Amino acid sequence: MSRPALEFAVCDLCDAHKNDTDGAFRVLPPVFHSYGGIGKFAGPVSTVKCFEDNSLVKLALDEPGRGRVLVVDGGASLRRALVGGNIGAAAARNGWAGVLVNGCVRDAAELAASAVGIRALALMPLPTEKRNEGQRDVAVQVQGVWVRAGDWLYADEDGIVVMPPPAG
Repeated sequence: MSRPALEFAVCDLCDAHKNDTDGAFRVLPPVFHSYGGIGKFAGPVSTVKCFEDNSLVKLALDEPGRGRVLVVDGGASLRRALVGGNIGAAAARNGWAGVLVNGCVRDAAELAASAVGIRALALMPLPTEKRNEGQRDVAVQVQGVWVRAGDWLYADEDGIVVMPPPAG
């Protein structure tokens, strides 16, 4: 799947969907910071659910991204970093549009040099333990908002929204 033209603004998407009541359009809370070299990104979602173990995050980002966004539900842990410089570089190299981490990242300078969007709660220099635990492409709850594989995530300097795939 090719990367979509980035002719969107999250504020415009919110204006267009502000009266939706079916729950398909979701706005993530404003708690995520931008760490990647690209600030504006969008794409179909793939998910990883894990806790203080980034084994599946690394496996996912080593795959061809095809313009997808990996949403990592790390349980909002602030104790370990789920993405670092090497994994961020792999995401860029493999064609991922972005990574959203409900948890921490590390290697801020390396992430900023990677041509990929990266959002996370905070920086934490401690790496994870490798236990090969977690789940792929399951529905995850990120800061109280449900995100499912196949949804589309849009992120820019104003915020992050999740919605059904674009028509067509």
